[in-house]
Amino acid sequence: MFHASAYTGTREENYTLLISQLSALIEDEPNRIANLANAAALLNQFLERINWVGFYLFEEGELVLGPFQGLPACVRIPLDKGVCGRAASLRETVRVADVHQFPGHIACDAASQSEIVVPILHSERLIGVLDIDSPEKNRFDETDQHYLELFALKLAERM
Repeated sequence: MFHASAYTGTREENYTLLISQLSALIEDEPNRIANLANAAALLNQFLERINWVGFYLFEEGELVLGPFQGLPACVRIPLDKGVCGRAASLRETVRVADVHQFPGHIACDAASQSEIVVPILHSERLIGVLDIDSPEKNRFDETDQHYLELFALKLAERM
């Protein structure tokens, strides 16, 4: 059974604990939807100042909405559209300080001001993306990016 922890260390220590919690949640579960649902819930309870967190899965040439926490979202995203499509196409993390300055941004939640999207790759194969939105500008930094990329790598091991 999962018990929420008090994240009382440094940001780095807290992120390390988060990744350990993810490992414990997914280590014996082979179902990717269950693992992604728990991963979204885990991130939602861990991250402050966010309004959406979830996954888009790569299927038949486009991204399709997967497990998430937040308001209802766009269901399908072409690879050449929005922050998610860009991260999936480049197969690299895209961090946007102000989504209103990002050409082609897809506004699923009008409250979103900044966004980070981390591709989930397994053996160079695109599985999907982790998408996180915040209602404040410039919410995500290099530390967030580094540890969210580690989080995505850990998830990819079970996909």
